[in-house]
Amino acid sequence: MSKHMRKKLLRRRSIRMKLMLVLLLSTFLILVVNITMYYNIGQITKHLDEIYAGNMELADLEESLELLQTSVKGYLNTKTTDAMSEYYKREQDFANNVDRLSDKVTDAPLLLMERNIKALSESYRKLTSMTVEAKRGRNVEKYKDYYEQSQKVFKYLGDAIASLNTQSFRFNSASYEALSVSLTSLERISIVVFALIGIFDVLIVLALTNSITEPLSKLSEAANQVAEGRFDEAGKVPVRNMDEIGVVTVAFNQMVESIPDYIDRLKEGMEKERLLKEKELLMESHLKDARLKYLQAQINPHFLFNTLNAGAQLAMMESADRTYSYVQKVADFFRYNIQKDNDEVTLEEEIRLVDTYIYILNVRFSGEIHFEKKIEDPSLLKLYLPSMILQPIMENSVNHGIRNMGGEGRIELAVYRVDDTVCISIMDNGIGMDQATIDKILSGDAASGDGSGNGVGMVNVMQRLSLYFEGRSRFEILSDGRDQGTEVVITIPAEGLEA
Repeated sequence: MSKHMRKKLLRRRSIRMKLMLVLLLSTFLILVVNITMYYNIGQITKHLDEIYAGNMELADLEESLELLQTSVKGYLNTKTTDAMSEYYKREQDFANNVDRLSDKVTDAPLLLMERNIKALSESYRKLTSMTVEAKRGRNVEKYKDYYEQSQKVFKYLGDAIASLNTQSFRFNSASYEALSVSLTSLERISIVVFALIGIFDVLIVLALTNSITEPLSKLSEAANQVAEGRFDEAGKVPVRNMDEIGVVTVAFNQMVESIPDYIDRLKEGMEKERLLKEKELLMESHLKDARLKYLQAQINPHFLFNTLNAGAQLAMMESADRTYSYVQKVADFFRYNIQKDNDEVTLEEEIRLVDTYIYILNVRFSGEIHFEKKIEDPSLLKLYLPSMILQPIMENSVNHGIRNMGGEGRIELAVYRVDDTVCISIMDNGIGMDQATIDKILSGDAASGDGSGNGVGMVNVMQRLSLYFEGRSRFEILSDGRDQGTEVVITIPAEGLEA
């Protein structure tokens, strides 16, 4: 099975996906049951509210009728402004309650009773209004006659409201019993559904747990056999599903198959290590001899320096000033090599060594090299860098640039600052370089020195600069081709210098 297909199956059938599906399915079923139950309960509650709303309205109507009758009596007895205001207030309340009654033409007994009560209420309101107006007009005979009629209508109206309330209560009681039965049935159904969902969840969880634990048990048993070194008995653990456990099982099977080969390679490596150890012991004796020869070789530069220094003293005693100066410069050059090797120096010391080196060459070759320096800012000369950086580049310019050219050889050394870096440029007018040679040097495939002096090539210079400045230096070789000269540009961080 390919890696891509394995990842595809893992995405489809992972344990996380299975658990999420079970959780989502259970949550969805519970949510549906709850929503259905709450909806039905809401509907039943709404019907219950509607059942008792009618009884409450009839009770409010009966109460407002009693208050209106009382306010009429109060006005007839006192005939005050407050009693009049109370009458109008109670009359308006009663009218509002009457407006809630149905006046539709129907065969339904309860609605028919509501229609009759509404008609009687209008008659009662009219008679009370006429009674009050007759009282205000001091028409005693009329207000008594209207009052007696209103009393009769009041009695009929009260009896009708009480009868309607009784009939409505009986009807509502029957509806309440039916709704109560429905609510009880809904509760039982909900309990059964929740129980089924619970059983379903338990079965799913058991099946899912078994699909996880059984492969893990087999994998654990095989791992114990491998730990005891019984690779043949471990065999291949069967893979049921390509979930996370399946992927681990496949990796385990591959590991078990590769362990014997690994052990064989380990034994082979140990055998090779034993042979190397023997060779190391053999080479250790040779190394002691090499160290002795190295210590003896170190004497040569010091002996040469001391010899040149003695020659300079002899030239000075014989008044050979030019010979003294030349020998002294050569001695200074070797002294710098001996004292500064692997140390850090200032840029000023490096340039002073270049001056010495050019002086020695001009004496040897009768002043054929024209050397020029351009220092942008003397403070840049205080910058520290590894020793023996500029001389190998200068040596390369002489030996491979201007020595074999016709005409006057020129070398220009420039030091200048660019933002937070210091650039050191060494440019000659020699035979130049092709791009292949430049690429070869910059890639580290070739050294550019000729073995003279300190034996340090341009590749060595690049490596030491990179190590010293922790990879923050840059080394560039620029040339436009044959007879176009060469420029080497070193860019290093301006650390420790004021901006």
